[in-house]
Amino acid sequence: MATFRLQGSKVLAVDMTGDAVKAKHGSMVAYDGQIAFKKLSGGGEGLRGMVTRRLTGEQMTVMEARGQGTCWFADRASEINLVSLRGEKLYVESSNLLVTDAGLRTGTAFTGLRGASQGNGLFTTTVEGHGQAALLSDGPAVVLRVSAQYPLTVDPGAYIAHQGDVRQSFQSGVTFRTFLGEGGGEAFQIRFEGDGLVYVQPSERNTIAGDV
Repeated sequence: MATFRLQGSKVLAVDMTGDAVKAKHGSMVAYDGQIAFKKLSGGGEGLRGMVTRRLTGEQMTVMEARGQGTCWFADRASEINLVSLRGEKLYVESSNLLVTDAGLRTGTAFTGLRGASQGNGLFTTTVEGHGQAALLSDGPAVVLRVSAQYPLTVDPGAYIAHQGDVRQSFQSGVTFRTFLGEGGGEAFQIRFEGDGLVYVQPSERNTIAGDV
């Protein structure tokens, strides 16, 4: 299995001894040794993954790096966060997924509806198995605990990923900016209940929720 190590907070070094990793297309910044690269279709899931992702609108362009040596990955000077999986499933926004062990299975999962009246579906990328994944964040990520006593509500623009026995739901019509009088259009928050971890970034991306 490849070895992941951070060099600073914005560059990931992956040491490979005949192993392979899947990485965000175009994220390789340097390598040494004998490493071959190829583009993978359907987010690394083949034809079925390609069809699924087109139907759901969940975009992820992936390449495989395989061989002997060290490969360095980065993406627009974003912060990189390492997550170790031991058989559990990680739900992550595809734009925040940088590198995974090739042995980890990726897929697409339905995560809920945006607005009961409209019934618009929301989908996210899943990573499952044993190995490491590297996540991107705009600024240092914060890992927040969700428990039965303390559910968590997150702005969708700050959400990166979650794992554990967590139930996810959407609350429409109210956002953090609504309280400040800056909201516009239909917007929502993400509510997490159960027992697990939620990864958030100290910055907000544009989302389909509108002006959140």
